[in-house]
This record gives sequence, structure tokens and C-alpha cells, in this order.
Amino acid sequence: MTLSIPELPLLHLSDDELALVNLLRADMLRDRWALQLRDAYFNGEQLIRDLGISIPPQLKGLHTIIGWPRVGVESLEERLDLEAFRWADGADSSDLAEIAEANDLYDESSLAHLDALVYGREYLAVGSGDCGDDCPPLISAESPLDMTLMWDARLRMGTAALRECAADNFVESGPEERMLVLYLPDQTVMCLPSQSGGWEVVDRDIHNLGVVPVVRMANRQRTADRVGRSEITPEVMSITDAACRRLMGMEVAAEFFGAPQRYILGASESAFQDAEGNALDAWQTYIGRMLGLERDENGDIPTVGQFPAHDPSGMTKIIDLYARIMSAQFGLPPHMLGYTTDNPASADAIRSTEAKLVKRSERRIRRFGSAWQQAMRLALWVRDGEPPEKTRRIETVWRNPATPTVAAQVDATVKLVQAGVLPPDSDVTLEMAGFTEGQRQRIAVDRRRAAAATAGGALMDRLARLDRAGAEQAPAEQETGNGDDL
Repeated sequence: MTLSIPELPLLHLSDDELALVNLLRADMLRDRWALQLRDAYFNGEQLIRDLGISIPPQLKGLHTIIGWPRVGVESLEERLDLEAFRWADGADSSDLAEIAEANDLYDESSLAHLDALVYGREYLAVGSGDCGDDCPPLISAESPLDMTLMWDARLRMGTAALRECAADNFVESGPEERMLVLYLPDQTVMCLPSQSGGWEVVDRDIHNLGVVPVVRMANRQRTADRVGRSEITPEVMSITDAACRRLMGMEVAAEFFGAPQRYILGASESAFQDAEGNALDAWQTYIGRMLGLERDENGDIPTVGQFPAHDPSGMTKIIDLYARIMSAQFGLPPHMLGYTTDNPASADAIRSTEAKLVKRSERRIRRFGSAWQQAMRLALWVRDGEPPEKTRRIETVWRNPATPTVAAQVDATVKLVQAGVLPPDSDVTLEMAGFTEGQRQRIAVDRRRAAAATAGGALMDRLARLDRAGAEQAPAEQETGNGDDL
């Protein structure tokens, strides 16, 4: 008689889970090369495709870098400053601030936005804390190089996600060992490679949320492409390669034609020899005896001439053309890419050229803000064990992506207050005036302190008046009493 012992689901992946892991890993590995290519252009590490015509073999190792992809992406990311989370109904938002500060989201958000712009997408993973029931939920930004998400276009939500990375410190593993984290609607499964070649489950977090606790922050989405696209488009990569080749051509020209070429007609052989009769090399001949030549046997002086030196202005004009094309691709003012003119632009002209960049920033704020709101709702769900009410909406507070002057902001706010559109003590008024979230909170505290001091001063004045009235009434009553006795 044989007994069959079933495999414990805690220690092994089921067949469905294993098939899902293989599918998600194949999806992640398929896109990794394209993601690493964008990362190389952002870091200036891409390989320039040389045509093999103008570059001599001796200069094949020459590498030129132009940082336009980094400038374009960072110029957009620098205008995406997440400042706070708050409830749209005006309720106390200290619970949202506690979760955001515990996860350092205001600093981590800039990293997530940068990866989303470079790679086209970023992932926000939500989980429970490791320090007990009182520990706030975890919100972490994950790179698409290590994570992927299975998406349901009809429901507009994820159905499964996978993260493959180096093993965490709390897992007893080797230095190069990898780990898998499988995110499912009812649980999160962490696995390590087993000795048999498969995956061994080391932890299962049964959360029973009913949704995958992963949010995708996608950039440049389309209805047929919800994954997202990078800001480093094929056009940007092509112009970057062309500009790098022009810079390399300038380097080659400087090596070969930087010093003007000269010629000598009618010189004797001794003009190219040293005192001992040894032939001089080309550089010694160029800088040494070229101006001290002897007459020939007929008494004629050798003819010395010079070819025109290389003029790099043609190359620089082409690079300026590439800069203008690149500024159109990124929506940047040309001066941000180094293209300048003899007549500097006025302040109004500079602001008008930034209009497209500001609009692109506002679109990213709307898209990325929705992802942060979903992640925060999932965090509250993990913490409380139940989802927040759908009627309560979470708002993300962003710094103004435009570049208005302080005087213009304050002037517009004062006019709205004077017209009665905004109350002077409203938080919206302070926000329109350009104050940050931290400054608005301190102003609110100062207002409450001033109101309390004013109310306390009024109360003390009233008590003082009552004391004076009582002191004046006592002698009058005493005199009245003396008259009655008589």
C-alpha cells in the first residue's frame, strides 16, 4: 500500500502559477533589450553607427557623446514635483501624509517619473509592512527592467505581475542569487531558485484584496498600446547619432587638418635632414627648419606656400540644425540644447517657447497623478483591510510646472480675492499665490495661533472691563447704604 503525500502550496508553485511565471518572464525578457537601449542613450553609452568612410582606422576608438536625450528627459522631469496627497473633500489628510512620508514618496517620486520617461513605464508595488500591525504599508517604485504586468484592457487593471531581482537581505541566499515575486489578486508569492532547478516558495502574503497590488505608471499611452512609450523616440536616437558623427568628424578634422598644411618647392634634400644627415620626421620638419632654407645652386630661393586650414563652421552649422530639430522633438526652447543666436530672445519670447514643454508637463501630471492616487488607495486598503469609500477621492498636489514670475502670481491672486472669487483665508488662495504645501501648512498654523491670540486678548480685555465696572460700582453702593442708615 502506497501513500501519496500532496505538495504543500506554501512550499511549491502550482502548475498554473508556474505557467504564469514563465509567461511573465518571457514578456519581461523580450522588452529588456529595447529598454536597455533607451537607458544607454540617456547615459551617453550608446554605440555610434559609423559609416566607415570619413573615420580612419587609427581613430576607431574615438567616442563622442552628446547629452541631448538626458537634457530633454530631465527638463521634463524637473517640472514634475509631487508635493502632497490630500482628500478632495477637505478632510484631515494626516493619514495620507503618514504613508507618503514613511515611504519617502516625495523623493522617490522623482525617480519613478524619470524611469517612466526613459523607459516608457514604471511600476508602483504596494505591500504590507514588516514591522507588525502598526507598520505603515509599503509603496515602492520598481523598474521595468525587473518587473512586468499582465494587463486587462477591458477592465483597465492588471491581472498578474512579476518582479525578478536580486535576493533581498532577509532571505538566506547566495550573493548572486535571484528571487521572484509573483503578484496575484489574492496573494503575493516570493520564490527562490530550488536545488532541483525550479522555484521554491519562501513566503506567501495572503492579502485577499481581489486586485493585483501593482500600478503601472505609463508614459505616452495610446488606446492600442497601454504599456507606454519612451521619450527617447527613434527620431531622437537618430538625430543624436547624427550629431555625434558630426562631432567625431570635427575631431578627425582637428587631428588631420587643424594645423595648416604647407608645401616647399625647389628645396634641397639637406633641408629635411639634421646636422648629422639623418632624415627629420614630419613634425620636426614642420616646426623646425621650414623658415630657414638655403638657396639652390642657381641662387634661387625655394618657394614656400600653405594650403587653406580646415574651417569647422560648416560642421557647427549642421550641429545647430540638429539642435533645432531636437528641440522640436522634445518641445524645448532651442537655447536649452545649446543653440543660440546673436540676438538674445526676450523674456516673453522665452516663455512662449516653453509653452509646449509646460503643456507636456501638465499631461504627465494628469497621467502620473492617477497612478499615484491608485497606489495610495491600495496602501489604505492594505492598512485598513477594506477599500476606501469610492465617494472619497484622493488628490495629488503638484508644483506649478509653468514658470510664471512671483509678481504675476501674486497680482492675479490679489485680483481674484478683491473680486470676491476667492476668500482671503482659503488654502486655494495660497496655492495660487505659489506657496508650497509645507509653506501653506505653516501659514495655517500661524493663522490659528494668531486667531487664538486675538481671541485671548479680546477675552482679557472684556475681563478687565468687567473688573473696572465692578470696582466703580462698589463705592456707589457703599454711599447708598450709608444714607439709608441715617
